[in-house]
Amino acid sequence: MTSLFKKLITILTLTLVLAMGTFAGNTEAASSVKSNEIVSSAKSLIGTKYRYGGTTKAGFDCSGFIGYVYKGKGVSLPRTAAGMYSKGTPVTKAKLAVGDLVFFNTTGKGVSHVGMFIGNGQFIHASSSKGVRIDKINDPYYWGKKYVGAKKVANVQVAKK
Repeated sequence: MTSLFKKLITILTLTLVLAMGTFAGNTEAASSVKSNEIVSSAKSLIGTKYRYGGTTKAGFDCSGFIGYVYKGKGVSLPRTAAGMYSKGTPVTKAKLAVGDLVFFNTTGKGVSHVGMFIGNGQFIHASSSKGVRIDKINDPYYWGKKYVGAKKVANVQVAKK
């Protein structure tokens, strides 16, 4: 083999190994979820009360709610909003898709709140004042000012009508 060919094989092998390492153990990237199913699952929990540290139907905090909904669809996420923000692929606000996680700074100390984009400028989340509910992502009085960013953490497929 020529030296150039050996280098090319080495580069291709390293690229493949790196690509596999990027996705190994990353259930977020490998998981596929239908948009209508994830939204229906989340909406079925509307009205569930807020409970700090809550991860069950007895009461949710924001990340507990998102973790519960995604776990029900086979996607494992970190426990906290900040942990969730450290995962996935960044998405611009203009490119938000159903199922993307949206993050907010509600404390002045970085990412502290998470919800799930459900389309039409809305997101579902566990509000500390009213439990699981739907709000507008660009609400000029609160959420619009607190928005930090969004992440795609699963391959959410739009259901065919």
